[in-house]
Amino acid sequence: MDLRVDLAPHHKLQLQLRNPVMTASGTFSNGLELAKRFDIDALGGIVSKGTTLRPRKGNATPRTIETPAGMINAIGFQNIGVGALTRNIAPTWARWEVPAVVNIMGNTVEEYGVLASRLDGVAGVSALELNVSCPNVDHGGLEFGQDPHAAAQVVTEAARNTSLPLLVKLAPAVTDIRPVVEAVADAGAQAVTVANTIPAIAIDIERRRPAIANAFGGLSGPAIRPVTLRLVWQAASVTSIPVVASGGIMSGEDVVEFLMAGATAVQVGTATFRDPEAPWRILRELTAWCEDHGVTDIHELIGAARHVE
Repeated sequence: MDLRVDLAPHHKLQLQLRNPVMTASGTFSNGLELAKRFDIDALGGIVSKGTTLRPRKGNATPRTIETPAGMINAIGFQNIGVGALTRNIAPTWARWEVPAVVNIMGNTVEEYGVLASRLDGVAGVSALELNVSCPNVDHGGLEFGQDPHAAAQVVTEAARNTSLPLLVKLAPAVTDIRPVVEAVADAGAQAVTVANTIPAIAIDIERRRPAIANAFGGLSGPAIRPVTLRLVWQAASVTSIPVVASGGIMSGEDVVEFLMAGATAVQVGTATFRDPEAPWRILRELTAWCEDHGVTDIHELIGAARHVE
């Protein structure tokens, strides 16, 4: 059975995965802890914790709360910064076979360029994932991913400063994701990750205040899967670059559903909070489903449900 996919088929470096199951940014740390217990190289790819130019402590606690069929988080991009990442984490990635994708976040277009430059040529870094679900401080705090032009500017700036393949992690809180997908593809993105968490809030009725200190956070988990599936379908309808699905994937059958909607690969995130082995279990379930249904090449599934259009 051939499970291999390529997330940058037209890039000189390519981004070949042995299977379509990746981890999602922010839910897997940087992979070092779980690599001590599980076979990290069995996965298709890992995505780092969101990385900024300087270390960040993140938001005040409490920062997470469980919700029906999901969770809300407002971690606040806590991370060690790009300098410590390249010194202390990347050398370990360089010893792994699995590709490591670094998720980066900037407050300005220029910051994305600086981050891309700092990570260019670093051993162990296979690609960058540009998180455009971040406020653009130069334009009143509007998220880059909510404006096709701003999102394209981020891609252009990053591409000028790195030779690495670029994925763009898009914001789900948009009226129509398709113009953003088209804009970043035209600007040179090799793939898009669809999508991020959905803005949400929960109330502690005993304390009569928001349940998390930041009030608002991002909803993730199986509750958002049907929403994300629609976004993946829409994204795949307007671009030929690979779409990476991220949002509520809990089982191998969920992966099949996203592939049939047009995704080339998936990222497993919130599932790892309930089951740290989730990415490996999901990979086994995907493989078993393919065997049971006579699928010999994973590309047989990609876009298989789209003939109704």
